Amino acid sequence: MKELAYLNKFFFKYKWQLLPGVLFVIISNFFAVLPAQIIRIAFDLVNENIALYRLFNGFDKQSLILDIFGSSLLLFGGLVIVIALIRGLFLFFMRQTIILTSRHIEFDLKNEIYNQYQKLSLAFYRRNNTGDLMNRVTEDVSRVRMYVGPAIMYTINTSVLFVLIIIAMLSVNVKLALYCLAPLPLLAITIYYVNSIINHKSEKIQRRLSTLSSFVQETFSGIRVVKSYVRENNIRDGFAKESEAYKSESLDLVKVQAFFFPTMLLMVGLSTIITIYIGGLQVMNGKISSGNIAEFIVYVNQLTFPVTSLGWVTSLVQRAAASQKRINQFLKTKPEIINPNPNPLKVNGAISFQNVSFTYPDTGIKALKNVSFEIKEGELLAIIGRTGSGKSTIANLVMRMYDVDEGEIKIDHTNIKYLNLEDYRSQTGFVPQEVFLFSDTIARNIAFGQDQLDMQKVEKAAKDAAVYKNIIAFDKKFETFIGERGITLSGGQKQRVSIARAIIKSPQILIFDDCLSAVDTKTEEEILNSLGNVMKGKTSILIAHRVSTIKNADKIIVLDNGEIVEHGTHHLLMNKKGVYFELYEKQLLEEQQELS
Repeated sequence: MKELAYLNKFFFKYKWQLLPGVLFVIISNFFAVLPAQIIRIAFDLVNENIALYRLFNGFDKQSLILDIFGSSLLLFGGLVIVIALIRGLFLFFMRQTIILTSRHIEFDLKNEIYNQYQKLSLAFYRRNNTGDLMNRVTEDVSRVRMYVGPAIMYTINTSVLFVLIIIAMLSVNVKLALYCLAPLPLLAITIYYVNSIINHKSEKIQRRLSTLSSFVQETFSGIRVVKSYVRENNIRDGFAKESEAYKSESLDLVKVQAFFFPTMLLMVGLSTIITIYIGGLQVMNGKISSGNIAEFIVYVNQLTFPVTSLGWVTSLVQRAAASQKRINQFLKTKPEIINPNPNPLKVNGAISFQNVSFTYPDTGIKALKNVSFEIKEGELLAIIGRTGSGKSTIANLVMRMYDVDEGEIKIDHTNIKYLNLEDYRSQTGFVPQEVFLFSDTIARNIAFGQDQLDMQKVEKAAKDAAVYKNIIAFDKKFETFIGERGITLSGGQKQRVSIARAIIKSPQILIFDDCLSAVDTKTEEEILNSLGNVMKGKTSILIAHRVSTIKNADKIIVLDNGEIVEHGTHHLLMNKKGVYFELYEKQLLEEQQELS
């Protein structure tokens, strides 16, 4: 229960909804106990009236006694029905308060998890797969809701009913009550033993479900690759294997529960047999009436549902505890990137790297080693280098997706760690190497960073990104719906839509992380010419593989194995005839071979 203690704050928040629910539980159970006492009176009345009826056999008053007897039974029957209706009304109120509150708690918990996800850094998402993240905010929360709703409701209901019935039984005959309740300690031991088994198996089931969800999510995300390589049968076999593992774990839990419920029913049946036997002896000794036996049997049968539901509630609580444990793991994860400064920020665009070194926490790869450079306001810095040289790492560090291990990054002469992160990122346009587009219209994808959809700005951004002509060629133009991850568009179109999304907000810093790799040289030149006007007066970082993309930059740095091996302008680096010159010559040769 220590994992479920996290939910106590929600119980306190909704205490004024829960407390009336508890009151309705007590009232409904009070009316649940009354029918047994009415049945005892009616049963004794039947015995007495039968004897009286036989005594007046042959007399005229016998029919009068029969009428009185029938009316009395009808009255008692009517009372039982009325009490049942009153109890049903309070049960309705109980569900309307407790179950409704559980839905509010479910809503709050989902939002809290989702907000926590948004606070966590990029490194967290590299360590955890999407399917598992989704499963914790959906399936795990649903199981927790079964605890805060039905499980708690039935626990309170069962506890109150137990107390009221035991008090009623003890008030009639202590000896008979003790004999009837004798099997309950054995039942408690059984529940304690089975609880640990259910808890262990519930955790295994949730882990299996996360694995299965991840498998499905990954398959559907990469469906084009699956179809291209004709791996449908292998994927189907993999899914069947994961499903079989999940089914096996679930069946193991069902087997435990299948043993649990009959055992509890056996204990209740044993109590009924004891009630009849011991009660019969008490009647013969004149200590209780036969109506008391009927009353005790009703009490024992009333305990049947609470006892059987105890196993179900136990299962709910254990599965909820397993799910809450998984949820708590992420809720207790501290964000590696925090926003320490709430003060408004105006970005001018000066960027400085001072002896920066960085190692990716999840892989241990040292991406940057003692890197230093400066960009003045409004300058264009170009970064070039081989694959894996650390170019994208610089872009991620400027966006503060990660914090540096050594050295510091300054924006406008202030350490990036002490800036208002939201304000800083809102004034920075970032086009990542891996383009991600949402399942929405092209217009909404371009205007993603805007509070309102301004079509004039959207169209201008599309023109600056040289994608306007492609968009208006579609039947629905800017209202064309993009499939998941932009599957409707070509690679070059996706990159240009991503560029339009970055420049529409007129940021002071622009970062292009190899965003022109999927376009031809002619389109690249068209985009760069359009961006020339956009980038005027703004600090820009252009990461590329092709020298032709960056030759007009104010500064160029050449990276190799996480270190700056050369820096300067295009002409200066060409005259050095070093790494940059070799890259230029190699790419020029490749272009000539393609043309020939």
